[in-house]
Amino acid sequence: MTHKRDVMIYTRYERFWHWSQAVLIFTLFFTGFGIHGTHDLLPFGLAVMIHQTAAIVLIGLWIFTTFWNFTTGQWRQYLFKKGILKIIRFYAYGILKGEPHPYKKSLQRKQNALQSLAYMTFMTVIGPALWATGIVYLLYNEWSHFDGAGEALGIVALLHTAAAFAMGTFVIIHIYMTTTGKTPLHYVKTMITGYDRIELSEVEEAYLAETKAAEMK
Repeated sequence: MTHKRDVMIYTRYERFWHWSQAVLIFTLFFTGFGIHGTHDLLPFGLAVMIHQTAAIVLIGLWIFTTFWNFTTGQWRQYLFKKGILKIIRFYAYGILKGEPHPYKKSLQRKQNALQSLAYMTFMTVIGPALWATGIVYLLYNEWSHFDGAGEALGIVALLHTAAAFAMGTFVIIHIYMTTTGKTPLHYVKTMITGYDRIELSEVEEAYLAETKAAEMK
């Protein structure tokens, strides 16, 4: 027999990481568009300074969070899971017909197969591509004396911009996905409070009540 209980499945650090990362990414988008001349809401020099500072802080946050994920075992949440085709079908078709979500969230599996794949791509491909090209661009004065440096800088800038648009696509899809919960703001509330209603077996409920491994309401 199972019972539905409100359980804190997102720790304080996970919520801090999520929201601080969101602020830094939007800061990078805003200043990045300013640097490219899309808007002139900030002086160019100030936009560059803020962009570089936000990037350095975000890289530091990612390094620490990677360490945290491995020391706490949370890295397992990002491993590939079965059932991705069912999840894709649900978001493409089933959700429009009011079908139940094919994935049930649990303490051991906070993310469905599509989320795990998206976050893994974000953390192993898009993010590193941004940081690598950004650092190379930032250190241009250190290698500008090499032959073909100017042409290489153009390629680096193009790759950096492409990675930024890839991250923008991820963010847009991510924001859309937050509206597909029980209510349009359900997932947002979950990431603010840390609590979500999940099914627990009697054994799991007794374990959490005894060990306080996760808070329950």
